[in-house]
Amino acid sequence: MPTPQQLFGPLYQAVQTAHIYPDAKTFADAVPKSDPQAILAKYQQEQPQDKAALQAFVERHFELPAPATITLRQHIASLWPVLTRPPLDPPKWSSALPLPANYVVPGGRFREIYYWDSYFTMLGLQADHRSDLVDSMITGFQSLVERYGHIPNGTRSYYLSRSQPPFFAAMAQLKPLGDKGADTKAEARLLAALKREHDYWMRGTACLPKTGQGACEHVVRLADGTILNRYWDAKDTPRDEATQPDLDTAKDTDRSKPELYRDLRAAAESGWDFSSRWQDDPQRLSTVHTTSIAPVDLNSLLYQLEGEVARRCEAARDTSCATRFNQAKARRAAAINRIFWVAAEQRYADYDLRHQRPTKVLSAATYYPLWVGIATPAQAAAVADTTQKQLLAEGGLRTTLLRTGQQWDAPNGWAPLQWIAIDGLARYGHGPLAREIAKRWVATVHRTWVETGKLLEKYDVEERKSGGGGEYPTQDGFGWTNGVTSALLERYPDLAHDGK
Repeated sequence: MPTPQQLFGPLYQAVQTAHIYPDAKTFADAVPKSDPQAILAKYQQEQPQDKAALQAFVERHFELPAPATITLRQHIASLWPVLTRPPLDPPKWSSALPLPANYVVPGGRFREIYYWDSYFTMLGLQADHRSDLVDSMITGFQSLVERYGHIPNGTRSYYLSRSQPPFFAAMAQLKPLGDKGADTKAEARLLAALKREHDYWMRGTACLPKTGQGACEHVVRLADGTILNRYWDAKDTPRDEATQPDLDTAKDTDRSKPELYRDLRAAAESGWDFSSRWQDDPQRLSTVHTTSIAPVDLNSLLYQLEGEVARRCEAARDTSCATRFNQAKARRAAAINRIFWVAAEQRYADYDLRHQRPTKVLSAATYYPLWVGIATPAQAAAVADTTQKQLLAEGGLRTTLLRTGQQWDAPNGWAPLQWIAIDGLARYGHGPLAREIAKRWVATVHRTWVETGKLLEKYDVEERKSGGGGEYPTQDGFGWTNGVTSALLERYPDLAHDGK
């Protein structure tokens, strides 16, 4: 019995090479509506010249199999078991760090748990009724703080010299505080871990210069005495996981190599590795100067951490602790609105410590003060206007406006930044804009899933396709995309598609 390829020869070849259907099996399973020779004769007579004409010809002459009925949300739910790993006791000499409970990895080359990724993964787990995994991942992060004094970038020995954006407080907020029957010992242990993480980020305070502007570890002091934080790494050598790329970058500059390597590592701690946010010349990675920037996202997250510690201290009736952290939170909020807000440009900016002025790069980090509740209503309205005019693309929010070839720049969009923006704008009453961003983002994710069968690490939000740039190929899996997409579909169920 002849196969479809034998029956339809040039027509079959044209349909499959043009990728008319994402799954090649679709056309292989199609049923001809008339004699194959007659269909082939009509094809040779018409000779459809483009993809649309070819698809129209196929659908006139074939009965296609019914599309799969699984929805995007169902597909995401099916991925959680695939990305879940059991408690880890690594073999001797492995670079992996032990973890005491189940956890979810991002996917692809990221085969260990990552710090800030995990919060956005947890949003989807919570939406998909997997609070068991949310709880076990929080337990894992708590154990990391207890063992190492901080949560490392990821669970590898080569990540221990740095952390990542501190989302532990946001994770803790996913667990109700003080419910009836709450385990007071468990609450106390979590509070202790949150305090210890804060100690890690503020440890440099003790080694600041006696007077004037200065920096030590993660802490910076401005000329007026304001204390802020920066990204930093305890090592100043090429990264273990990216040694050759760092050595190659060093060939492009006469800068001090240890200084360059620390700035590259600090950018990795930011999670935005790499982006024009950190570069003097957007087109040259060797001009990265992360440690001389006070970032608006990091300081917003530390405001959130201080607030969560204060809230839990109040619940534990520790008045002195609550007072201390509420005061720290208030000081930081005032500093963020004084130093990071650029009224003339309707945005929050990072702060260049060398030149004592906001940086020029508009980025999606502008949404963090809205997300944590620091912005005034007027500032939030201004950011919403900037969103409409500059950051909103056809397929979601741009990360920056600059095309540099780095993955945290245009035209890429990233799931965590979509969530921070959507949730932050909605918090200030900009619901229609928040929903529009969600609509465009979900449509991009859905479209790419239909075409590839995958959920990706990042997306080109201008052409609504797989994102690019960076040091490695775009990964699939993918933890935070799954999490944010599922959480958005939970919030906006009318954005769901009915299936493929």
